[in-house]
Parts: sequence; C-alpha cells; structure tokens
Amino acid sequence: MSTEAADTASLLANARAALERYMEVHVDDDGALTFSHADVPCAVQAIRLADGLTVLSLTCVVAWDLADDPALAAAAAERAGQGLFGTLGVVHTDNGVDLTLRYAFPAEGMDPSPLGTLLMLVVSTASQLRSEFLGTQEQE
Repeated sequence: MSTEAADTASLLANARAALERYMEVHVDDDGALTFSHADVPCAVQAIRLADGLTVLSLTCVVAWDLADDPALAAAAAERAGQGLFGTLGVVHTDNGVDLTLRYAFPAEGMDPSPLGTLLMLVVSTASQLRSEFLGTQEQE
C-alpha cells in the first residue's frame, strides 16, 4: 500500500470512528463513508492534495429535484453567506435544482472526539438547511 493510500485509509478510519458515535456509517467499495442524518444523505472522502496535506471532504445532499425558481437560487445564495461550516451549492439538473453542502478541511492528527464534533456541525447544518428549504418549497 502506498503512503498516500495508507494516509487516506487512516484518515477515513478515524472519521468513521468519529461518526459512528452518532449514527450508522457504511463503507463503500472505494473506501468512502456514507450515512444519512435527518433524511440528508452524506459522503466523506479523504484526498491527499500534496505531501503532508490530506483532507476530508464531506458532501451532503440537502435537497434534490426542487423547482428551478430564481427565488430559490437567491434564497440559497443569501443563506450561503450566513454559513460558517460548508459551502451551499445550487446544481441545475434536468429534474430541477439540487442543493448540496460541501466542506473540506485538513484532518490529519485530529482525535475522534473533536473530529466528530466538526463533522456533526456540518451535518447538522445540512439537516437544518433541508428543513428550511423544503419548508419553503411546501409553502409555495
């Protein structure tokens, strides 16, 4: 196993231990971690960007197939400016609009407890955003 593969595998094992304190986590064939929190599917991957810089990348799919409405995009842009943990994105698809929350950070050497707290801050934000945006969609 290469150093890069060992580093990313170790980081993913640490992230798995951190997340399993809160929920059930699945390991995909490629080593990525997947889980759901309050109906928000999430995935964690580890990537080495440079020697000594391996990051965890967390992606949460906040909502999907929403109506492609300019007001939704404006609300997402406004809400994105208020966030501390993650970047809220709007993806236009053939079925409407998908909202994602992404967060990448260097996590080498983090103990499971603070790593779990950091990951859950992002995941909790994604769940809150889902509630906000689906509530907005249902009212229209």
